[in-house]
Amino acid sequence: MHQRSYGALRLGFKRREHGTVLADLRQEGCLKARFPRSEPGAWAGAVTLNTSGGVAGGDRLGIAVRAGAGTRLSIASQAAERFYRAIPGSYAEVSNHLTVEPGAALEWLPQETILFDRCALRRRLRIDLAVEASFLGVESLVFGRAAMGETVGTAEIDDLVELRREGKLVLHDRIRLHGPVSALLDRRAVAAGARAAGTLIHVAPEAESRLDALRVALAPFDAGASFADGLLLARIVARDGAALRSAVVAGLNVLRDGRKLPRVWLC
Repeated sequence: MHQRSYGALRLGFKRREHGTVLADLRQEGCLKARFPRSEPGAWAGAVTLNTSGGVAGGDRLGIAVRAGAGTRLSIASQAAERFYRAIPGSYAEVSNHLTVEPGAALEWLPQETILFDRCALRRRLRIDLAVEASFLGVESLVFGRAAMGETVGTAEIDDLVELRREGKLVLHDRIRLHGPVSALLDRRAVAAGARAAGTLIHVAPEAESRLDALRVALAPFDAGASFADGLLLARIVARDGAALRSAVVAGLNVLRDGRKLPRVWLC
């Protein structure tokens, strides 16, 4: 009998005269949240953590975040999340849902997802934006830790990001890699040998004006950025997780107007 982990986390925030405050919190199983101190009037912050120490086949995890009207909120993870080898026929299921109400701004800043050989993952991230809401998100995939000599020979990865604005689908971004992942990543049209990949997503009234600065910041890396239909999107591939993080941090520094990253990113 194999032990399985379950975790559910619900966070809600509202606007008060002095800034953004916590309005709703529910923690179940292995998912928890911590709330670093913030200066009055500054963005509120929350750090999520998985006390199970990683994710394996059969685990079920879910996070729901609601940023109330006019709030300013950054959500980060305590550390990189690791997806371990799954028993054949099992998979880890992760479902995250972010709701951003009118005039609110939400940053979704998890650290890297590290994938191990023979992992099996089905992950869904849904973002629902109201009118004049802003969103900044990052998703980073690392296929084995290069410094540890790890490779991902085979795996089953199904990773979907959906973003809707006022109910209209703006982004449907799906990565599906099944079978010989290492060989697939070597293909020129997939990753051309890269072993890490990231996506930056930004929706805000001023998003288009940041495109040129973002391209300049990403110029030293294997990356590209574009803007369409109110959505600023950047793609990054890198040889390993460290190189990917350097590129992601360079992009975030532009999109966050130079504000310091959450402390957990700097550890």
